[in-house]
Amino acid sequence: MDVRSRRVAWALGALALVVPLGVVLARGGGGDDGEGGPTDGPPSTGASLTTFPLLGTAGDAPDRPALAVKLDNTSSGRPQSGLDGADVVVEEVVEGGLTRLLAVFHSQVPDTVGPVRSARSTDIPLLAELGRPLFAWSGANPTFAAAVHAADLVDVGAAAAPDAYRRSDDRSAPYNLYASPELLWAAGEASDPDAGPPDALFTYRAAGAALPPDAEPAGGFAANGGDGLATDVRWTWDGTSDQWARAQDGTAHVDADGTQAHATNVVVRFTPYRDSGVRDSTGAVVPEAASVGEGDAWLLTDGHLRRGRWHKADAEAPTTYTALDGSALELTPGPTWVEILPPGSGDVVASEP
Repeated sequence: MDVRSRRVAWALGALALVVPLGVVLARGGGGDDGEGGPTDGPPSTGASLTTFPLLGTAGDAPDRPALAVKLDNTSSGRPQSGLDGADVVVEEVVEGGLTRLLAVFHSQVPDTVGPVRSARSTDIPLLAELGRPLFAWSGANPTFAAAVHAADLVDVGAAAAPDAYRRSDDRSAPYNLYASPELLWAAGEASDPDAGPPDALFTYRAAGAALPPDAEPAGGFAANGGDGLATDVRWTWDGTSDQWARAQDGTAHVDADGTQAHATNVVVRFTPYRDSGVRDSTGAVVPEAASVGEGDAWLLTDGHLRRGRWHKADAEAPTTYTALDGSALELTPGPTWVEILPPGSGDVVASEP
């Protein structure tokens, strides 16, 4: 087992320790509601790449590590800042059937991101797929915090890089902690100047290539509240922009600058959740995604649905996505949202005639 494998295994091993049911999940901090769009952004660790690894698009991509930021996604935490600048956004289920976001930045550098919230055990296998990423977070249960500290990543959380964070007077804690990606990357560079760019997470369709015959016209995706999911997630195809537009809990999901959340691809990764052994301050179960294994996967791309499977062999392995015939599920180059949702918790919305 190599050093990276040992570190991921150690981190996950920390989560497998027996945790008293009375353990209380520490509430993470908040941040400021900074405004302003993405910029071309700060430190790049070396020569540029020819393809943006998390977008699949050609271009002068910076040779810097990915920056993953844990964001609140409750009504108190929205609208978020910087969400529109993410290359990949992962939505995870947390306690009470609510969701939290892991926004991954590489190609762009928003002025501000937030509100930054606490880590969860589900984050560890996801972060392992990004090489050696920077991880911005604020607080966690001691068991989860130990796992983050043991993982193969660069810690730029609120405790490790406090100068990169500030609180806003416009919101109450814990929904008012925001961070500067530029300062987070600078802190990461100072901590680990050798951290490199992320690996590609997906396989992409060649420019101009037609969708395969198994692609079904689709109007979107809608959560149905199955398996306790309390967040109403909806994606709708917008043929004018060739993007999937996101709504949440009955309204358009907008960023702090008023831009509706959108994606070129939406990957629905149906994943069972289990009891992590940790309880929050109210005594509620903190769930953990069973990230290693396999399950059904839906790819929404270019106004169509492709059905397939996801597979992750072990904690540090990449997740692969295959069509039902065994070929790769190929995404359209561009930003992607990954929905890690319980099986049976959502349905395909038919396209309008």
